[in-house]
Amino acid sequence: MTEPNEIEVVAPNLKRRLSGVTATVVRLIPAQAGMIGITTTGPGLPPELPHITLAQAARLPRNRWRVWHSRRNTEMALGLIFRRLLGRRYKLLFTSAAQRHHTGFTKWLIRQQDALIATSPKAASYLEREAKVILHGVDTNVFRPAEDKQALRRELDLDPDAVLIGCFGRVRAQKGVDLLVGAALALFHAHPKAQLVFTGRITRDNQDFVDDLQKQIGAAGLTDRIHFLGELPWEDVVRHYQAMDLFVAPARWEGFGLTPLEAMACAVPVVATRVGAFETLIKDGETGSLVPADDQDALTAAIRDWLQNPDKRQAAGRAALNHVRQNHDIEGEARAIVDTYRELLA
Repeated sequence: MTEPNEIEVVAPNLKRRLSGVTATVVRLIPAQAGMIGITTTGPGLPPELPHITLAQAARLPRNRWRVWHSRRNTEMALGLIFRRLLGRRYKLLFTSAAQRHHTGFTKWLIRQQDALIATSPKAASYLEREAKVILHGVDTNVFRPAEDKQALRRELDLDPDAVLIGCFGRVRAQKGVDLLVGAALALFHAHPKAQLVFTGRITRDNQDFVDDLQKQIGAAGLTDRIHFLGELPWEDVVRHYQAMDLFVAPARWEGFGLTPLEAMACAVPVVATRVGAFETLIKDGETGSLVPADDQDALTAAIRDWLQNPDKRQAAGRAALNHVRQNHDIEGEARAIVDTYRELLA
């Protein structure tokens, strides 16, 4: 357990299942722990992170101010309870990735915060209050190119000679999975080495959606070339990024969207829709391609271009790697957030 007197920041995570927000906490805390006294609280986090129970977070001594850094409505509400009802000395900070108008209750919670961070300029525009924009980064010590891609593919039971296209995250319509399957159905007969790999959880309410896609795949005779691997351990997700030749993020809408950065850090070019922060992360034509959201024809054309140009893929992969290392390393994100903590505690 982290010693109470050493705690300057508490980062709650009030969700048991892996989500983008949880992944952000898991990524950032190790980098921030060397900069400031930070601990997590709540369920669903790996044991190696510094951690206190929610009960301990509610009883921290009143001898100093600490930052309560929320990323969800429930966490903002709990921070308010700790401060107003239990008298804990928490400065309240909220990070927002949402690119939509907030509900009345969320707006009220946002107004109670001492400071705000937005993960993109667009997300900041919906907050109706001043916010510091801090883009997400990735740990380039974890996300890095494979030393031997073919050997890695054999270990993962993937075809070492295929042109592998990846799409990682929860499998549902919002993520544009059906659009990507549609592109594969249109392209794969002309590109016999191409294969498509999905990783991510399929929830019960999305099972019919996936079953319908698999019927279409079977009718096209492509069952052995379009793979739904389900939810994988985190370290295996990283290895699958490293095994890809092209990554596609075809979401219809997105809060921030970290998967393109993770792929590019592994020297994999990305085709993505113009949603979330993708336009900020991807240099169109250099590290990948940007297409309109929910545009089947544009997505198919962009993937076709990358399938037909292996030299272009390799050059874009190198450019993507350099772009992430120069502009989106997690150390920069961690430092910028810690600077905000220190401003609140000053």
